[in-house]
Amino acid sequence: MKPFGDIERERVLAEDELFVVVRDKYPVSPGHSLIIVKRLVSRFRKLTADEKTRLTQWMDWCIGHLQDGLKPRPDGFNVGLNDGPAAGQTVGQLHIHVIPRYNGDVSDSRGGVRWVVPTKARYWND
Repeated sequence: MKPFGDIERERVLAEDELFVVVRDKYPVSPGHSLIIVKRLVSRFRKLTADEKTRLTQWMDWCIGHLQDGLKPRPDGFNVGLNDGPAAGQTVGQLHIHVIPRYNGDVSDSRGGVRWVVPTKARYWND
């Protein structure tokens, strides 16, 4: 895994021949984890059908692992992919962020991932 460099073993939560699941080195929330493809590929469309299927399984596993293992238990999750530099991708190896969320962790969580473009995030009327 060249772009991520050496990942410390204590950060590894699980892995198989296609993916590794690790604790994020710079978490935005307790339990923030990454699901990283082992093959050097930077974009989602470059994954094989088998990798896409396995990625979905790892997302399910990671959410369950965090839901069952974190105290307090998360109230929700943001699952995100920065697919390409224009989308904020800074590491050239495909990875998914699984970020536990808690009621009250921000003043108003409505809009979730829409806040990547702050001027477009708020679409509701109070």
